Amino acid sequence: MSLRLAGVSKIGNNETHIFPTDLELQKGSMNILLGPTSSGKTSLMRLMAGLDKPDSGEIFWDDEDVTNCRVQDRDIAMVYQQFVNYPAMTVYDNIASPLKLQKKSSAEIDAKVQEVAELLKLSSILDRKPNEISGGQQQRCAMARAMAKNVGLVLMDEPLANLDYKLREELRVEIPRLFEASGSIFVYATTEPEEALLLGGNSVTLWEGRVTQFGPAAEVYRTPVDAKTARVYSDPPMNFIAVTKQGEMICFPNGQSIMAKDEMGSQPDGQYWAGFRAHDVELLSERSAEKIIFDAQLIVTELTGSDTFLHLDVAGKRWIGLIPKIHMFEPGMEMQICLDPSRLFYFDAAEKRVASPAVTATLVNA
Repeated sequence: MSLRLAGVSKIGNNETHIFPTDLELQKGSMNILLGPTSSGKTSLMRLMAGLDKPDSGEIFWDDEDVTNCRVQDRDIAMVYQQFVNYPAMTVYDNIASPLKLQKKSSAEIDAKVQEVAELLKLSSILDRKPNEISGGQQQRCAMARAMAKNVGLVLMDEPLANLDYKLREELRVEIPRLFEASGSIFVYATTEPEEALLLGGNSVTLWEGRVTQFGPAAEVYRTPVDAKTARVYSDPPMNFIAVTKQGEMICFPNGQSIMAKDEMGSQPDGQYWAGFRAHDVELLSERSAEKIIFDAQLIVTELTGSDTFLHLDVAGKRWIGLIPKIHMFEPGMEMQICLDPSRLFYFDAAEKRVASPAVTATLVNA
């Protein structure tokens, strides 16, 4: 069982929402559509569902062309952030409704309803109607109905956004297990890189209507093919600094240089971008020959409860750092930050990745 998109594109109001896309998803797979708002996640899911027809390309279920099949004729279930339930039915009947259409026995229906209700913490409200429960409970009811349906393709568009933190974390663990056992193809859209990593499976990164990379989540995170993918798979987005490779050296605008080792050692001389994630920014505690040091001015801090985001001005460029513990710094203060050279990504002038964080890099001059 597979879902295959072959050269699929979508245009609306003279604007391209999805550029020609090739993608194949396999039975029992978890596939996370990861991208910022307006990157094309919902548009791509609507094409998969049959809610929209592509302007070019075909969609295949196994070897059958389903491009022109109606949504009701496809083996799918959908859950969106804007949940939909049947207002006249109880929670139990909402969850059971697709199973009744499939003409399952009463015993099968009850067993499945009880199973997903337990998972989604709905067991105590099965006799209530949607207008008698909270918004979060209504969202879970819509999710339970999709889970109970037992179809070949399940599409979820940011389904956990309206739930409280504790329940969100629990479901992030349980959802992959449930759908792996069902054998469904699971497509889940999110803007959060952390959620994509927690859910695991495959990541499909999107940027302005283009799929930039598809592969195992950890692999895409560690080895993004280009700077766009690196931005998508970093929260906050990856920081960048222009560097120059000259012979065996990589030169930074602050006057420091490091040896060009491993993948960078074989690259031609010229201009590159060094990229690093927020958690790779460190406060300078003592001068180290192994770190690249920058003078920075603090713009503002954001406290997360256990860590501190630093919004920094570094030579006119805005960087964001994430450092452990709570720090009460005053905006406008001067500080020194540092980077471990071995944590840097490198991208060429066309923003293609040419080197990933590797072993150690030795600082040559301060």
